[in-house]
Amino acid sequence: MSTNTDNRPAPMRLLDPSVLSTMSNLELVAKAVVEGFVIGLHRSPKFGFSQEFVEYRQYADGDDPRYIDWNVYSRTDRTVIKRFKGETNSHLMLLLDTSASMGYGSGESSKLQYGKYLGASLAYLAARQHDAVGVMLFDDEVKEYRPPASKPGSLQGVIHTLDAAQASKGTDINQPMTRFREHIKKRGLVAVISDFYCDAEELLENIRPLALHGQDVIMFHLLDREEITPEIKQSTLYEDMETGQAIEVEPAFMQKAYRDKIQKHIASIEKAANGIRADHVLLDTSEPLDKALHNYLTFREKRG
Repeated sequence: MSTNTDNRPAPMRLLDPSVLSTMSNLELVAKAVVEGFVIGLHRSPKFGFSQEFVEYRQYADGDDPRYIDWNVYSRTDRTVIKRFKGETNSHLMLLLDTSASMGYGSGESSKLQYGKYLGASLAYLAARQHDAVGVMLFDDEVKEYRPPASKPGSLQGVIHTLDAAQASKGTDINQPMTRFREHIKKRGLVAVISDFYCDAEELLENIRPLALHGQDVIMFHLLDREEITPEIKQSTLYEDMETGQAIEVEPAFMQKAYRDKIQKHIASIEKAANGIRADHVLLDTSEPLDKALHNYLTFREKRG
């Protein structure tokens, strides 16, 4: 089933990866996606878009100094910032998988490119909600790491890091997650963006410590449509993008046995997520980003 964007309202067409792939600037993509999404929600307060002032909270490292109330400081010598309605967490960390398998794409965008669109849009949306944002790129090791911050220019730094990501080596989730747990101490939201071509038990063992230490985890499971429901008419040679191994596959196998296997794998990843109260969001990379953003905002409100 293809996504028909022609009959959709203009702001919502900006959420479609086939449209986004025509834009060369990732920051512009993020801005277009979030603004189109907000218009599509008709500015509903249900998802926390109201920026009504609620109360003060103590200034913390990484907070944007623009929100310091200098009148309070002059009277009390206390550094506090204004807290706004809808502000439920202090930071969002984006963990983007850059392993070789993420480079696959049967349409306009690879899984990695879709992950960049998603990560940049989440960063833009979180910054709009006055959250600090950070990013980690990983494959079998940590490639790049930027701690969460909300200082001027930090959003652009996160988007630049995402934009520079390239699919490279194999996946080994253990080492990157161990390093990440060493870096991150403050409670917040962690969004893992990956195709999760890894063992579900290994994933569980590496994500569980995050949940035990107070992190709220949402797992965006990115798969290409051809990976979910492949359509082949004749014997085809498939090559593993991470190992280089090739195998000839018959149409009958892809229609039945493969589809059973991929569905079982998806179910195992979802079960692992449920086991630690993490959210699991399966995304077809040919479909618009509104599902992912809806799930993020629902998750954010629920964890607030």
